[in-house]
Amino acid sequence: MSSYGRFADFYDELMQDIPYEKYVEWVVNHAPSDHYSNLLDVGCGTGTLALLFHTQGYQVSGIDLSEEMLSVAYSRGQELGASIPFFAMSMDELEGFADLDVIVIPIDSINYLQEETAVYETLKRMYNALRDGGQLFFDVHSLFKMNEVFMSGPFTYDDGELLYVWHTEEGEEVHSVFHQMTFFAIDEKSGLFERFDEEHYQRTFPIKTYVNWLKEVGFSHIEITSDFTEDVPTEYSERIFFRAVK
Repeated sequence: MSSYGRFADFYDELMQDIPYEKYVEWVVNHAPSDHYSNLLDVGCGTGTLALLFHTQGYQVSGIDLSEEMLSVAYSRGQELGASIPFFAMSMDELEGFADLDVIVIPIDSINYLQEETAVYETLKRMYNALRDGGQLFFDVHSLFKMNEVFMSGPFTYDDGELLYVWHTEEGEEVHSVFHQMTFFAIDEKSGLFERFDEEHYQRTFPIKTYVNWLKEVGFSHIEITSDFTEDVPTEYSERIFFRAVK
């Protein structure tokens, strides 16, 4: 796990390649806001998706484990005049929500749960928080992404003001990866580069495992696609998308 401490300041810049609009389109196509108004963004981070859903007419709330991320999300919402409540909460301990129309767990957030029991508990709590007919949307790293793509590192980034070196290695559990990132960012006051480090651990599971868990907690009409498309996953798909109906 990671607190996303100092990293929260640069998260959005490093996530520019994520097609957030396609994520919103996916949800809107299956659960339009005129029939599914209440939406919970789980692992909302700095609020990018929460605000996009807000502009689509949803009544949005967000939770995240990182208070630093939530601080950025709250400030962004205030600047745009969007009154979105954000709460510091782990997804496998979700409480206080009921009769929701839509829940999203976007951008591989669920992969930060290290234990099978935590993933299962998360899916169960999402099910309990939805109304009958409500829908859950989430995505995960594929086995190919975890076992092959991540292992082709190290990865680097340098835009002149922010530089990072991202090392990866296999985690202790099967289909898991340990991320170690060293950042150098210009300090606005001194003009000098400041170093900080982040460590992240992610774990994923086979598609069949997620489907079995979804069915066990009570979900039905499970739809599986890949890589921000309507295509079914292949052995080379990197991101797997799940939509399930209560």
